[in-house]
Amino acid sequence: MSGTVRSFAALLGVAMSLAAPRGITTHAAQNTTASATLRVGLLRGGSYDVSSIPLETYVARVLAGEAARDSPPSALEALAVAIRTFALSNRGRHRADGFDLCDQTHCQVLRTATAVTDRAAQATAGQALYFEGELASIYYSASCGGRTTRPSLVWPGATDPPYLPSQLDAACEGQPEWEAEIRASDLQRGLANAGFKGALRSARVAARDDSGRVARIRLDGMTPGEISAQDLRIAIAQSGGMPSVQSATFELRQIGEVYRFTGHGYGHGVGLCVIGSVNMAASGATAAAILGQYFPGTTIGPSGPRLTAVPAAPPTPARAAAAASTAAAPPRPAPVPTPSRPEIVVWGEDDRDSLIKLAATARDDLSAALGVPTPMRLTVRVHRTATEYEQATSQAWFTSGAVVGGEIHLAPLQALRDRGMLERTVRRQMAQVLTATALAARPRWVQDGAWLFFGDGGAASGRSDSRVVCPTDAELARPVSAGALADAWSRARACFARQIGSGRSWRDIK
Repeated sequence: MSGTVRSFAALLGVAMSLAAPRGITTHAAQNTTASATLRVGLLRGGSYDVSSIPLETYVARVLAGEAARDSPPSALEALAVAIRTFALSNRGRHRADGFDLCDQTHCQVLRTATAVTDRAAQATAGQALYFEGELASIYYSASCGGRTTRPSLVWPGATDPPYLPSQLDAACEGQPEWEAEIRASDLQRGLANAGFKGALRSARVAARDDSGRVARIRLDGMTPGEISAQDLRIAIAQSGGMPSVQSATFELRQIGEVYRFTGHGYGHGVGLCVIGSVNMAASGATAAAILGQYFPGTTIGPSGPRLTAVPAAPPTPARAAAAASTAAAPPRPAPVPTPSRPEIVVWGEDDRDSLIKLAATARDDLSAALGVPTPMRLTVRVHRTATEYEQATSQAWFTSGAVVGGEIHLAPLQALRDRGMLERTVRRQMAQVLTATALAARPRWVQDGAWLFFGDGGAASGRSDSRVVCPTDAELARPVSAGALADAWSRARACFARQIGSGRSWRDIK
């Protein structure tokens, strides 16, 4: 096996002639965030230590973790604005964990700040990206490989705002180039660990998306018979002992008992390309020009009000959405106080305390939001392997969580943490437990739509088009791939949210 990548350092300082990038309007920057702080969860030995970090210190530390080495000042400043925008628009992402953002790739990676990253943070202090007056939802990756891609092509069901197009990136130059050779037996092991059944006979590219990236790979001899390129990358990374497939821009050849992946780019390829921004800066582009290239149509403005950690008093989005949905409905009794203390029991997980805390927070928040009694006892079962999870739930590995007999079952926690899905999965399954009785006789899209909507916070997101077709029971119960399930879930949530938006109580949706 082998895996080679051209050094990022070799890409710096390359002179090139670039067409003038599409500009962005710049508002007068105001340093309104001098005293703003973020509560950041720092992963230490399987649990998080929470630290309050001033926003601009946080930006400088993320720059140290995410920027290319020896980046020119304007590239660092452009990335600083992107980092700050991501932090502001995603604050509270780990609300149920008791902090705003984590220090892993699920959020943004932190390292010790340097004098250079401190200067870039201070030079752009208070600046963030806006679109039509709202904070933009932005992304960035190490290298787009020569063409950026749309969010929905990486994360099925995600929205595609006009400032995140799929477009050619001449500045990136298709770097880095890489190659990975994986033995057939190792690829078989990775797929089996991910829950695929059968004996792999061959793997080949089945389809590409409009950015040229691999969309689906055909797996002859396996069930399901296809996997998305993103899911394959995850399956390989989580299995260990194999070189990484660094992006979805690759060619795939089978040579005897070896599968050779030959590609370019590094990461998902949505939004700002770090290597492209470095090359633009080396050619004289300003930070504003770089941001205008990768986020066309956005504006640079002050980042707004002071950040807060995890407010206790204001209602959560789930509570606000539930209250709005039941405003026109007859009054319902408040949850009945119980003399005993509700209990959550966790099986199969060493770090029980943190999981009990996460589950209890989700239970209490959702019970109040939905207006249902708090269950006196809940059991959460954590499975050590994907196969064990499938056997216990009869669900595909990529469902992440399930409710069986009133008990919450979770896929291996490390896999959920690596994918940034632990908090969301726990909240979704808790919402399923709490809505199951009221919605038991409803179509599957109503049941799944309810726990997706309230488990994700009750805020409008994803598809909102009135023409979205609600998924069938079969699409939700027997998805053929992770991508197919994500699409079905996205439509179920959109159909549910559409009726909530029309004023119906969640209990009355049919």
